[in-house]
This record gives sequence, structure tokens and C-alpha cells, in this order.
Amino acid sequence: MVEPLFFAAIGKDTTAGSVFILGGPEAKHAVSVKRMTVGESIAVSDGAGLKLRGTVSKVLKETLEVSVESVDEIPKPLTKLVLVQALAKGDRDELAIQACTELGVSEVIPWQADRSISIWKAEKKQKGQTRWQSIVTEAAKQSLRSYVPKVSEVLESAELIQMLQGFDQVLILDPESGTSITEQNPPKAGAVAIVVGPEGGISEQELAAFSKAGFTAAHLGSGVLRTSTAGIAALSYLQAKLGDWN
Repeated sequence: MVEPLFFAAIGKDTTAGSVFILGGPEAKHAVSVKRMTVGESIAVSDGAGLKLRGTVSKVLKETLEVSVESVDEIPKPLTKLVLVQALAKGDRDELAIQACTELGVSEVIPWQADRSISIWKAEKKQKGQTRWQSIVTEAAKQSLRSYVPKVSEVLESAELIQMLQGFDQVLILDPESGTSITEQNPPKAGAVAIVVGPEGGISEQELAAFSKAGFTAAHLGSGVLRTSTAGIAALSYLQAKLGDWN
């Protein structure tokens, strides 16, 4: 059985044979929800690749003591896959970022697209970013990912184009594109962005601006996927090409 994963800061003095104290909300979750008991296997990650494994040695009301058996630095993928997810109505955008985190996306960028029905106004920007960060953190925990994707602040189209200029490859998912995603080969190292539009699609003005910036538009077959599933499909294809499923 795979041990449950929790997120917490891990000090430099944490080594095999030491005792790690898990506290705070994660410890409360382990004690009250997971009902962890002495002798059970457990894993703790700092969310940035450092991961310890061990067994529970003591259970208190608000803390958990772990006998550390190993501490490993999980290497980052050579190719950084970034999801640019347009804001969408309901919970479709949240479903997308949750699933893509489970698959292993490295970063999430909320995008205020021209046709986004959901709008993060000034007072909602921080709240929305915080909620998305909470969603991807929980998704990383459930899927036993040692890295928690960073959720950036929401960007409008002009800001997004400027941010993506330094990427090695930018794929704009457009069902009307004459190019299939199967014609695209992700770089073996570097940064790749997957740009997913809202329910109404990416506007003509945005497509023109993306093209002018040198980004590549690609379709995902003959059908039209929802904003909640397009990123998942594209990410899965790229990961297969990169050998992540091996």
C-alpha cells in the first residue's frame, strides 16, 4: 500500500534515523481525518522535491512523530509543462487545474481571456489565486506529487504574451487550427506552455496576437473539447512524447 503524503517544511537536520515532528493543519488532518496510527507508513514532502518516508512513532492530539527511514530529493522533470487556463464559468476551470496537477503540470497561470464569462475583478484576484493554489496543493497531495505547482496571478492577454516570450514552446489549443498537436514535438528540456481558452473559444484578436508572437496553434482531433478537458488531453500527449509514462 502506498503511504499517504503530507506537506510540511523539512529542515536540513532531517536525515534517516532522525525523528520528524509533523504539526499544524497537516498533523490535524493526519490524526483526525486519516486516523494515522503508530507503525503506519507515511511520507512528507516540502512541495519542492524534498521527500521523507518513515513510520509513525507517536500520535498526539495536534502533532505526529515520524521515525524517518529515508530522505530523497526528487528531480524535477527536464521539461517544465505549464498550463495556461482561461477563467471559465462554474467549476470547469477548477476541474482542469485539478486534473492537470494530478498528471504532473509544473505551474498554472490563470488567464482572463476576452471571452471568459468568469471575471476576476480587483477585489477577487487574490481570492481566486489563493483558491486555485489550494486546489492544486490538495491535488498534488492526493496524487502523491512531490512538487506543488505554483499558481501565478491572473493575467490578461497582453500580459500573458509578454510572460510567455521566454518559453521554448507555446501551444495554443485551437480546434480550427490546420495543425494537429500530433505534429508537435516538445523539447527534451526547457519550458512548454499549453494555452486553453474559455467556453466561447479564443477570440480572433487573441489568436492574431498569439500568432504574431510566434506561438503555435494546434487542434486536438476532429472534435471540440471543453475547457475542462482540453488541457488534460494536450498535457497527456506531451507527457507521452516526453516519456513520462515509461
